[in-house]
Amino acid sequence: MTHATIINPHAVQPASLMALLQSLLRNRQLIMQMTRSEVIGRYKGSVMGLAWSFFNPVFMLAVYTFVYSIVFKAHWGTGAEESKTLFAVVLFVGMIVHGLFSEVLNRAPTLILANVNYVKKVVFPLEILPVVSMATALFHSVVSWSVLLTAFVVFNGYLHWTSLLMLLVLLPLVLLTLGIAWVLASIGVFLRDVGQVIGMVTTAMLFLAPVFYPVAAVPEGFRPFIMANPLTFIIEQAREVVIFGHLPNWAGLGIYTVAATIVAWAGYALFQKTRKGFADVL
Repeated sequence: MTHATIINPHAVQPASLMALLQSLLRNRQLIMQMTRSEVIGRYKGSVMGLAWSFFNPVFMLAVYTFVYSIVFKAHWGTGAEESKTLFAVVLFVGMIVHGLFSEVLNRAPTLILANVNYVKKVVFPLEILPVVSMATALFHSVVSWSVLLTAFVVFNGYLHWTSLLMLLVLLPLVLLTLGIAWVLASIGVFLRDVGQVIGMVTTAMLFLAPVFYPVAAVPEGFRPFIMANPLTFIIEQAREVVIFGHLPNWAGLGIYTVAATIVAWAGYALFQKTRKGFADVL
């Protein structure tokens, strides 16, 4: 943070999409530094340090594999001969996608509350706090994906080239999550109960998305509710490119990306419009 000067916290902030892009570009080094500090800080003082970010998903994948392939002998119902570990890796894809989404949103309502000094005393681009939170979550998500892909190779002896498209599949979810995070970070300043509510919502979304079951297993009358979950499409497309080796639904991804971009900009605009009131509440 190089500009530690006093500012007017009530000043009106730019809220255009161009202003957002300029802020991200201008503060890219600060975002990287804060992300690095958050990642390292999470494991500070532990003996294994950053190695925990690798061993946690390894442990969870091992548990899923044992429980679902050995104990439950579960099948995903692809219609083809399934390996014993297919259910575990398919489930793990859904868990990773949901984990990225929920980690950012669960933290969002307290982002400003936890950084009061940035609001009142120094020049600081408050709008990057959700971005730092997203970057931190993406780091852990990338580690989990590397564990999943490694396990897939070990279990099956090959890896689909379509796995390279995973970043494109996740992009619209990242945009959508950022937009919602800006909204929650703003509202969380004025309404402290938001943090409690969003925890319940993200938990409910885990079970109302096809994480533990395929969409085909849901009764016809309830499928619209499952499809309305913004995680459903991304989870399904992630499985297509990583597990089944299919190309994603490009049209669906395009529509999702446009809608997510609108949500991201709207969330940023709301954050910028309301931030002038943060200092009065904190």
